[in-house]
Amino acid sequence: MNLQDAQDLIQAAGVFYSRSDDATGARRNQVLDANWSVVAQSPEPGALVTEGEAVLSVVKLGEPGDCS
Repeated sequence: MNLQDAQDLIQAAGVFYSRSDDATGARRNQVLDANWSVVAQSPEPGALVTEGEAVLSVVKLGEPGDCS
């Protein structure tokens, strides 16, 4: 799923602040969320989260690790 869709899904569940990190370790900013693919998340799917607790690890679309 791309980062924008993941953020929309988290917000639909009532949590309006989540974080994203570059999974490559390069610390790049995610400027256009639709151009990034979520490759991992914390906590695990289905866990209850509060504001700021959801962390999405992402890579740019087409990079190694991109699941789309």
